[in-house]
Amino acid sequence: MCPTQRQVFIKHLQNVAKESDYPALDVFICTADPYKEPPISVVNTALSVMAYDYPTEKLSVYVSDDGGSQLTLFAFMEAARFATHWLPYCRKNKIVERCPEAYFESNPSSWFPEADQIKLMYENMRVRVETAVKSGIISHDYINSKQELEAFSRWTDGFTSQNHPAVIQVLLECGKDEDVMGHTMPNLVYVSRGKSINLTHNFKAGALNALLRVSATMTNAPVILTLDSDMYSNDPETPLRALCYLLDPSMDPKLAYVQFPQIFYGINKNDIYGGEARHVFQIHPAGMDGLKGPIYLGTGGFFRRKVFFGGPSETFELKQDHLGSKSIKSREILASAHHVADCNFESQSQWGTKMGFRYGSLVEDMYTSYMLQCEGWKSIFCHPKRPAFLGNSPSNFHDFLNQTRRWSIGLLEVVFCKYSPITYGTRTINLLSGLCFAYYSFCPIWSIPITIYAFLPQLALLNYVSIFPKVCPFTRIIVNNNNIDIY
Repeated sequence: MCPTQRQVFIKHLQNVAKESDYPALDVFICTADPYKEPPISVVNTALSVMAYDYPTEKLSVYVSDDGGSQLTLFAFMEAARFATHWLPYCRKNKIVERCPEAYFESNPSSWFPEADQIKLMYENMRVRVETAVKSGIISHDYINSKQELEAFSRWTDGFTSQNHPAVIQVLLECGKDEDVMGHTMPNLVYVSRGKSINLTHNFKAGALNALLRVSATMTNAPVILTLDSDMYSNDPETPLRALCYLLDPSMDPKLAYVQFPQIFYGINKNDIYGGEARHVFQIHPAGMDGLKGPIYLGTGGFFRRKVFFGGPSETFELKQDHLGSKSIKSREILASAHHVADCNFESQSQWGTKMGFRYGSLVEDMYTSYMLQCEGWKSIFCHPKRPAFLGNSPSNFHDFLNQTRRWSIGLLEVVFCKYSPITYGTRTINLLSGLCFAYYSFCPIWSIPITIYAFLPQLALLNYVSIFPKVCPFTRIIVNNNNIDIY
């Protein structure tokens, strides 16, 4: 391990590229269940990144709803309307906390004149969304247009979370939709990939690959940010920090992604469930940064799109020429997007094996970054003083156990696959990096000796059995020149 600390100076970014030359950015936000991951929480995450200090015409947000719930779509229809007020409010007043929920809960000492009005609008939106989720029905009173009514008509009687066609809805389009100040809005697209009970869906990795393809047909940005549904942006300059590495001409051309740490809010002082996991999300990545780079943590990673299509020597520059000036709402673009989001699209293809996020493990984040490093890519860990993202950790023992079980199964899948870090990784990457990935992969096995050590001393004590060696008379031999003294 070679701990590395990095620091960027955003003001120097203008020496490398003008704002008009910044690469386009596609943001992927994943959610799966409106009851386990409340839509209002996902909405807050989306609004926080839509308000980035980044050229609006270069920003697109894609929301993957893997549960195919009309409740999530309704929540984002409401969010699209609220965003036309929230985004100009943040930029006009230079708000740093751009997640609405976090901003209003912080009780800022000095409110701006329109703050009360914005807060009232947010509360009304939140009540409508939570009411819909609680009842499970979208009231007709909440539907404002024929287009919205048509969008909900896709949820027929045979539509289930595990068996349904692809649903793609463009909620905001850059260049067409404007905020209340007359400025263009970023793209906001709802995506629910097609699913079939007869085909495996590959969980989050499958959802991310569907977003890769859908976004390629619409905006095809060269830089991608992936976020979990509850991991909101805490710093509007985060994309600029990532660009300081991605656009640096002196940086290694094999740089695949910039990883920001996972930091959590709302954890109690004692953190009795170990939810913060600082060793996994902050300490180990800093150590691996001195080698080939940290693992992908599943959220907060800025990727070059091209890394998902081959190694450094195989990739080509992805161009947006095929998009032309077509609207992302055009029939041709939407038809293409629905085609690549269909559940049969990946059949007999290399998606998940040679392209995109990798299949084969429940910890698709760690496995994908491991395979990328095996292909020759590198990564960087960026840990600024102000957390770039803040998220939720398991708040009860049941959720903690479920999360730990899923991680453990996924890590053991990596251990026993043909690309095991202990055999394949140490030869393909290098010895130290391979051992780092092996350490992650073998972590679940630590539960065996820990469990034994937790119970064995108590059982031995109850049965009057000694499990430690007895103290014996101590013999010391001192050798001094030719003399040997024995005590």
